[in-house]
Amino acid sequence: MSSHDRNRYETFLTRLRERAEAFEGSPCPVVSSLVCRSLAAELGIAYRAGEIFALSHGICPSRYERNMGTIGLDGQIKLLESTVAVVGLGGLGGFVVEMLARVGMGCLVLVDGDCFSEGNLNRQLLCLESNLGRGKAESAKERVLAIDSALDVRTFTCYIDEENAPLCLGGIDVAIDALDNNAARSVVYEFCRKSGIPFVHGAIGGMWAQVGVFGPDDHAPWELFPDAPDRGVELLTGNPPFTPAFAAALETSLAIRVLCRPEEVKTGVLDWCDMKEMNMRRLELS
Repeated sequence: MSSHDRNRYETFLTRLRERAEAFEGSPCPVVSSLVCRSLAAELGIAYRAGEIFALSHGICPSRYERNMGTIGLDGQIKLLESTVAVVGLGGLGGFVVEMLARVGMGCLVLVDGDCFSEGNLNRQLLCLESNLGRGKAESAKERVLAIDSALDVRTFTCYIDEENAPLCLGGIDVAIDALDNNAARSVVYEFCRKSGIPFVHGAIGGMWAQVGVFGPDDHAPWELFPDAPDRGVELLTGNPPFTPAFAAALETSLAIRVLCRPEEVKTGVLDWCDMKEMNMRRLELS
């Protein structure tokens, strides 16, 4: 860092400290995110870089205040420096990108070649009467930037396949499976397996959901049953709105834990959830 840049960042930190407040129960001083943004712009500092600098010096921009008790300063910095791909932006993916944008992710890669239709209105967060016929990837980008305009968002309006997977998924830290078919899942997982990227799986059907994290040496659920159909029970049961919301919350929490505390995440297991009976089973697959 040049002396000029060092002086700018020192001035930025001094002025942040002057404006920061200590709140009861908060583990660190908190400064308004709007103040942080304004000071960064005034001093010619990129806003995201300013957030990370503030956090690294023990000052929390207010938009992350409620993350501190569970994610913490170091965890928040890790999220802001990470890139997560969400493949599939329908029922699961819409809820996943919403939560990732709100928790404070640095970069989101959004992959889906589909457009919204009337049949999506019952369960897909991003689907509105006003955007029927519009592409899911662009709608997702618009939504997450409305939540956090500093997000780096990369969209790919395509269906994932072996040819485009390196372009879509190159340079990511975690891939989240929000797909509805095993053929596409296999493509994403195989790319992750070869690249050493954690793969967060999710699938839903009716009142059932399953999630898990799989690494390079694990066996994915569909690999254990090669004769299984490409799509599952959801073709018969459909999906009510609460099922994708539930599974997406679990997938998001797994992705955040993989990034912030990977040593706490057990891979190669499938958590199967039955919301009708309100129980969860863990299946060891590896």
